[in-house]
Amino acid sequence: MLNHLIACVAGFLIDRLVGDPPGWPHPVRWIGRLITFLDNRLNSGRNRRAKGLMTLLITAGLSALSAGGLVWLFDSIHRAAGIAVESLLIAAGLARKSLAQAAMDVYRPLVEGRLREARGKLGWIVGRDTESLPEAEIVRGVVETVSENTSDGVTAPLFWAFLFGAPGIWVYKAVNTLDSMVGYRNERYGSFGYFSAKADDVLNLIPSRLTGLLILLVTKNRSGLPLRVRLDGWRRDARKHPSPNSGWLEAATAWQLGAELGGLNTYQGVPSDRARMGRPDRPLETADIAESVNAMHLASWAFVILGLLIGGIAVAVA
Repeated sequence: MLNHLIACVAGFLIDRLVGDPPGWPHPVRWIGRLITFLDNRLNSGRNRRAKGLMTLLITAGLSALSAGGLVWLFDSIHRAAGIAVESLLIAAGLARKSLAQAAMDVYRPLVEGRLREARGKLGWIVGRDTESLPEAEIVRGVVETVSENTSDGVTAPLFWAFLFGAPGIWVYKAVNTLDSMVGYRNERYGSFGYFSAKADDVLNLIPSRLTGLLILLVTKNRSGLPLRVRLDGWRRDARKHPSPNSGWLEAATAWQLGAELGGLNTYQGVPSDRARMGRPDRPLETADIAESVNAMHLASWAFVILGLLIGGIAVAVA
């Protein structure tokens, strides 16, 4: 347990300082290739739901065995080597630095009035159509993405790393990658991706709610509303979101900003009206992008400190 705690903090700091260097091999790419291989081989004919479950078990199992095997191998050489490898594996499973960079890549041209470039950069990180979005809608797209991915990309993988070390974080990343590749409600993946989508929902259940609460407790309250009002609004609005988990992040961010998130998006020309969260007390501003990035950093640090406190108590009691 103590090794996991040390590796989690070290991995968190490595990701903050280094992130994902361009061109370096990344385990998510290998997981993606495995999923594509299994999708091509298994996603046809009858019993697609059972085949999808097999895909989930193979992908998550191989990810856990690979991560755990590497840590065990280096730990058998020396404890410090095991901690170092586990730290690197945990760092590779986090996306705090890359998420902040992606948000600021939209923020900078937006500040300078280069709307076309900002729309293009936003299109790299969201699925909605961005070609004709006005400034406020560009801001909304970035803020919603940062708030949702504070859990998906940082605190949820950390949650499973604190519990189970490198195997825990890489089971989470495998399931999260499966959900992003096959977890769609359409003809091809409705059955095959069923268990992957459900597993992703389950693994994000606690981290998303805990992260949303931390956003309300430790980030800047621009709304001016008392905590009780924000907590009530958060709980009410979070349940409006079509995702069982994402709404807890977006609603928390909306209530902290004192602005409204959600609204009309289009996906390949098809409109989708998402539930409104927060209160439209003020319009979204470009500065809200930087504010959401700062909130992501603060909530992530709070999550690490909480994990250390709980983990430290567990080590002391054991």
